[in-house]
Amino acid sequence: MNTLRRILVLAPFALAFLGGYTAQAQQLSLEEISSYLNGLQTAQAEFTQVNADGTISTGSITIKRPGRIRFDYNAPDNSLVLAGGGQLSIFDPRSNSNPEQYPLNRTPLSIILDRNVNLSREQMVVGHRSDGATTTITAQDPEHPEYGNIQLVFTANPVELRQWIITDNTGSQTTMILGDLTKGGAYSENLFSAVVAAEKWPLK
Repeated sequence: MNTLRRILVLAPFALAFLGGYTAQAQQLSLEEISSYLNGLQTAQAEFTQVNADGTISTGSITIKRPGRIRFDYNAPDNSLVLAGGGQLSIFDPRSNSNPEQYPLNRTPLSIILDRNVNLSREQMVVGHRSDGATTTITAQDPEHPEYGNIQLVFTANPVELRQWIITDNTGSQTTMILGDLTKGGAYSENLFSAVVAAEKWPLK
């Protein structure tokens, strides 16, 4: 799980990157957040990732709900992480082996990629707070809390996802800080296909 942890876990101190969002806002309800995520069909953004070891990676993220997401990492990392067909695949340019693969439903990312996000489900949300500028929720699979959890940070007026922190099944954390989301693009299914990616890997 070391590579998966490195890709997905975000350090809590990255909350400082949200310092620019200081407008006072009422705490968002679980219904408002669920509605926002369900309405987020496609989106793309730049990201800054703070890894569990304190190093920083950058790149771009592409989302196509339900069930599909892609992370393209900039140099010197040059990794590719994508979800499609129920699998999360990690392509590491430093490895000569096949990509690491994990069932998507065993990762906290599946919570926001679900076809119907319902954060009001019993025992799904284990934390819900506001600091006056952002609303933060902590969600887990209520049937498998051992898979870890995802902490989502939103601003309001309008509602926007700004950051998430994933805690894996060992307790390690990694933080993904998103730039402004560009919503509504059309993205090919091939963009999220591990089979298609494997044909082109390693990238030249």
